Amino acid sequence: MYRVLVRRVAEATSPASKSISWLQNSISPFLLQTRRPFCLGVLPDTLDWSSESFTRNSKAMDQLISDLQSHIQKVMAGGGPEAVKRNKSRNKLLPRERIDHLIDPGSSFLELSQLAGHELYDEPLPSAGIITGIGSVHGRLCMFVANDPTVKGGTYYPITVKKHLRAQEIAAHCKLPCIYLVDSGGGAYIPAMADESVMVKGNGTIFLAGPPLVKAATGEEVSAEDLGGATVHCKTSGVSDYFAQDELHGLAIGRNIVKNLHKAGNPGMINGLQNNVSDYKEPLYDVKELRSIAPTDLKQPFDIRSVIARIVDGSEFDEFKKLYGTTLVTGFARIFGQPVGIIGNNGILFNESALKGAHFIELCTQRNIPLVFLQNITGFMVGSKSEANGIAKSGAKMVMAVSCAKVPKITIMVGGSFGAGNYAMCGRAYSPNFLFFWPNARISVMGGAQAAGVLAQIEGGNKKKQGIQWTKEEEEKFKAKVVEAYDRESSAYYSTARLWDDGIVDPADTRKIIGLCISASTNRPPEPTKYGVVFFSPAWTATQQGSGKVGRWKINFMSTQKWENPLMGWTSTGDPYAIVGDAGLGFDNEEAAIEFAQKHGWEYTVKKPHTLLLKIKAYADNFKWKGHPKTEGN
Repeated sequence: MYRVLVRRVAEATSPASKSISWLQNSISPFLLQTRRPFCLGVLPDTLDWSSESFTRNSKAMDQLISDLQSHIQKVMAGGGPEAVKRNKSRNKLLPRERIDHLIDPGSSFLELSQLAGHELYDEPLPSAGIITGIGSVHGRLCMFVANDPTVKGGTYYPITVKKHLRAQEIAAHCKLPCIYLVDSGGGAYIPAMADESVMVKGNGTIFLAGPPLVKAATGEEVSAEDLGGATVHCKTSGVSDYFAQDELHGLAIGRNIVKNLHKAGNPGMINGLQNNVSDYKEPLYDVKELRSIAPTDLKQPFDIRSVIARIVDGSEFDEFKKLYGTTLVTGFARIFGQPVGIIGNNGILFNESALKGAHFIELCTQRNIPLVFLQNITGFMVGSKSEANGIAKSGAKMVMAVSCAKVPKITIMVGGSFGAGNYAMCGRAYSPNFLFFWPNARISVMGGAQAAGVLAQIEGGNKKKQGIQWTKEEEEKFKAKVVEAYDRESSAYYSTARLWDDGIVDPADTRKIIGLCISASTNRPPEPTKYGVVFFSPAWTATQQGSGKVGRWKINFMSTQKWENPLMGWTSTGDPYAIVGDAGLGFDNEEAAIEFAQKHGWEYTVKKPHTLLLKIKAYADNFKWKGHPKTEGN
């Protein structure tokens, strides 16, 4: 997934390409440092190297990493030796070679969804026939979308379209320029819709219908180059903007195009990257030890702090509410100098941990701090006691906080992801900017054994109603079939093949991947987070008359007394002004509320600190009030 391209020798680019040190190959490899004594903010090393679990986890993860690398090597080979040889004979580079020549020398490239399409079709479709990922060009992070002509000639399958669209979704959300390396029979509109396009002499062609179809439809015989080659579109039609003598020339032109991109009115950015990266320290502990922490047996617990200690700067973590809701670990840290809020699971979610999570998320959204979710969750606590304590409400508060948060969100599945816990920990349905799996991770509505038990009860009940006797042997066989299906379909490979995530990653690369994702995600201005909270207060119901339409209206009066909402962290000072409207309307300040009232010809009285009281008698002629005799006054 994450690789540093070093084999290419190229001239130094602009100084901007050296502005963010972690993007450079000059990052020194981790040197095992002397274990420091515990001090405030620094996570201690709790990993027991001599334990049986450490040895067992290491061996299991080594095998998973080996399997992952084997799958990756297969897709890196594209459509196979013959297809690659044929592509080379046409003086064409492979898609990853093209990306290699475009990005800054020695910089990193994060390839997304490498195993998309894995075992999805009857025939292999390596990387879904398209390569997507994020890399730096002249110091500016860009999204790359490159067709692989060695895979079915660059043909688009349904999963290819899905992968292409996911890349564009990320680019749109993160404000990344898109670089398309088009080599497909179905890509004519892509260069035509681009801001600037380059065509390579002898190789690049653009036409809506190829020579065979033109001959069949019109009788005209014409070569591909004469129909839609670089000369035609650069000199005659004007569809393309730059004429390249060969691929290397075209890629050099592409780098210059990115160099000349300009983003006006954004002083907080330098070359498209946030100018908020400070000096940073590497973690105190070896990132490779991450491979030995998370078990393949999801029933085996582990302390998520041991993961955090190996991904944050200096292993420094300021834990929030450490003694409350202990099954959820929350706190502030930095990754490559960028402030982050980290939320990790240390067990099932209880009422207290859900409330703690909601509280912490809201703090991060107020401060525009990106959120990193480390998922290893079996779900929310169930049972009569939990229901009586309001687990549904507490869980809903955390889920609402996650869904409304407008800060960058990055999710890493480091273990299990089951049930509603997936929602609360920012699963795919809650649109994290990026989501990655560790090879040992699993995802499903529930565990296989639990699903087998539930379905067996239902099946047994159905058979009993039908008067059919269900033997113990048949029940166990039924359960085994369900468990097998869940085990297969909950694997990381099943997920990534269908683009439910952005790829499976080596745990040792987690820190670098999060760092690059944060840099990409903070490429856009911060957005204010607003929560969908409805305030119910005394109101009269009116029936609108005169227009022939009957509608329901509310007049909401927000308290003029000091009030607060502990969950939201709100107080009355500076909060929105209330005004009459369809289900109530809110405004950011007094002036906006007054302007709205004046626009509609309503009389009003300003009631500090945050309420406009409307004079009902000013427009009583338009309404017939029901259920309240006092239609006069405020």
